Amino acid sequence: MTHSSDIEPIPPDAPLAAKVHKRSLQERIDEFPWWMGGVFVIAVGAFYLVTTQASFGEALNFIRIGIGITITTTLYAYSIALVLGLIAGLGRISRNVVIRNLATLYIELVRGIPILVLIFYIALVAVPDSLGIFKTLGAWLDSIGLDFIGGPLASINNDAIPLNVRAIIALSVTYGAFLAEIFRAGIQSIGQGQMEAARSLGMSYAQAMRYVILPQAIRNVLPALGNDFVAMVKDSSLVSVLAVRDITQVARLYAGRTFRFREAYTILAILYLGMTLILSVLVRVLERRLHGNSRK
Repeated sequence: MTHSSDIEPIPPDAPLAAKVHKRSLQERIDEFPWWMGGVFVIAVGAFYLVTTQASFGEALNFIRIGIGITITTTLYAYSIALVLGLIAGLGRISRNVVIRNLATLYIELVRGIPILVLIFYIALVAVPDSLGIFKTLGAWLDSIGLDFIGGPLASINNDAIPLNVRAIIALSVTYGAFLAEIFRAGIQSIGQGQMEAARSLGMSYAQAMRYVILPQAIRNVLPALGNDFVAMVKDSSLVSVLAVRDITQVARLYAGRTFRFREAYTILAILYLGMTLILSVLVRVLERRLHGNSRK
């Protein structure tokens, strides 16, 4: 039994504390990702369709064959785009007039042309023309007696580079321009004093950029790079125009063969949604960890 003398008096600021508690609780409610409820409903609906309707299950079994091509195309293309983007980003801030203008020309050209047009142009025009140049060079080398080099080059034909490789080249060149601007912004976000301090320690410009500026810049732009990777997963669907058998192309083939457009494109949309949501969550976790470490 509790006596009145055992009850602690209420502090005078208790109402204010209660308001602060209410406010923090309201903020938590407002910040809660309620949209995940919609995603959960979609996931449950997709599971129900696949398990209860044979046509949706058949579509899933057929379309999922292309997941491997979609993932590998994205990984290869993004890896190459990272290198191109870093080189072009460094070129954009270079003190050399020629390098800076060449990098700017590449970025502006690519960003000014739709991705689908670039895929067609690079895969069906630029790559064949490049092979023609190699063949001409090989014939010339063969004529001057360097047949051990010229012979293989002269024998290159248009089928030497398959369409999936051309698709990877096209996506790499396209996203390299986008990533270049991300790297440029990240490098320029580092204070000039960092470079001056590194140079005062006896480092060359290249050493200061490699060991001081770039590690900090890449850390700052990691979330943006992750978002572009998610975007490339979606844009990789465009390579289906080259008959690359990714999930989009496989879904089109299934729909054209069975005329089950609802099943084919519902499953296709769910597969892309699942991949992009998982990647988006990973990017957010990475961003929170980076921000948490930066506060320590």
